[in-house]
Amino acid sequence: MYREKANLEFARNFVKEQVLRQAIGYFEKDPEVNLPKITGLAKLLPIKKKHKEQAEQLALAYQQNPTIRSFTNRLFTETHPNIKQRLLYNWFINAMIFGIPKQEQMSQKHGVNIPNFFLLDPTSACNLACNGCWAGKYSKTNSLSFERMDRLFTEAKELGIYWTVMSGGEPFVYPRLFELINKHNDMSFMIYTNGTLIDKETADKIIEMGNLSPAISLEGWQERTDGRRGAGTFDKAIKAMDLLKERGAIFGVSITVTRDNVMEVTSDDFIDFLVEKGVSYGWLFHYIPIGRDPNPDMMVTQEQRAYLAERIPYIRANKPIMLGDFWNDGEMTGGCIAGGRRYFHINAAGDVEPCGFVHFAVDNIKDKSLLEVLHSPLFASFQKHQPFCENLLRPCPIIDNPDALREIVTESGARPTHPGAETILDGPTAGSLDQKAERWGVIADGIWKERQKKRPAKSGCQQSA
Repeated sequence: MYREKANLEFARNFVKEQVLRQAIGYFEKDPEVNLPKITGLAKLLPIKKKHKEQAEQLALAYQQNPTIRSFTNRLFTETHPNIKQRLLYNWFINAMIFGIPKQEQMSQKHGVNIPNFFLLDPTSACNLACNGCWAGKYSKTNSLSFERMDRLFTEAKELGIYWTVMSGGEPFVYPRLFELINKHNDMSFMIYTNGTLIDKETADKIIEMGNLSPAISLEGWQERTDGRRGAGTFDKAIKAMDLLKERGAIFGVSITVTRDNVMEVTSDDFIDFLVEKGVSYGWLFHYIPIGRDPNPDMMVTQEQRAYLAERIPYIRANKPIMLGDFWNDGEMTGGCIAGGRRYFHINAAGDVEPCGFVHFAVDNIKDKSLLEVLHSPLFASFQKHQPFCENLLRPCPIIDNPDALREIVTESGARPTHPGAETILDGPTAGSLDQKAERWGVIADGIWKERQKKRPAKSGCQQSA
């Protein structure tokens, strides 16, 4: 009986896969005519009502917004076929359409939340030594074995997770990176990288693999990028972009936003430059004083953060590039996504942390399975308190609700994963974070009330029970 059900499920998935592959090919031939027709397929797929509504909203945005239409058409017409067949298919179909329902099924089966993806550091080694690096205090000799990561990805797929993000260190330093990615060619991978190691051979490999997308770090124009990352870094990063664009890769940027570069990296000139270079997406990370030489004075001011809350949505609506601002996009994500709610972080020592900036852990992936670490008391405490604030413009337990993080660490018995990680909980850095959180709260509550006039929101932060 079990075998019959398994065979039937396999047959159903095979048919769905073939239909979806044909639909993608159909869309490529004439995107503007065929996308509305393809959207109808969403109604036939085993996804929740809200996801079907989101598909309809995307189709409507494509029809009504020339910028979104230009971005989508470029994504499908200028991308190498191998990237479309693996990266786009794995991400849209395996990770989203098939993966999310399986995650929900596994969550019910195992009594623990299954996230959508996780952040993994294959190695802490890096060929640069950037000022203020969030990972700068981890030991540079840490590395995860090929065998453990291979098993981790297998465990992830069994739970419905088909999307992994890699960081470090510098992931392209890891000697068996492409072998690992190729072995799991039904998954999609995004790699945060400084870009300096992407030469012609590496760019060719990225196209050959088909299922990975680099997100290259920039701090703005050459002076700011080289000032933080070292002389010549900007030129090497831009050269990498040129190589990737020539070959039809899908790639993005990763930008650390500070009080000194916020206007530069969000200017029309810089965004237009990224689009010209072929950048499809970008992640904006507000500087967090953790890691190498933490400095709260580098953080964006409360006024600059308010500017970003308006500027990034404007760019998304008017420039053919997709930008994400984790700290100001809480309304889109329902608050903080960390702590195993939507993602978590495994560093190169194997420590399982709530996110890339909360350097505390209870478990280590070298000693336990993926399912076991998802049962972590640290994650349970995180999820119990989420959302950390009813105002989703104040989502973060580090810079918006620091008392929540203190309570979580105490409640779970989590330990710091490197010397200095505890400074965000106690001492001068923590004191500065408390003051900034209070000042941002006043501004954010004003913005939130304006946005929620039709359904007034409560001001202040009340942690979830």
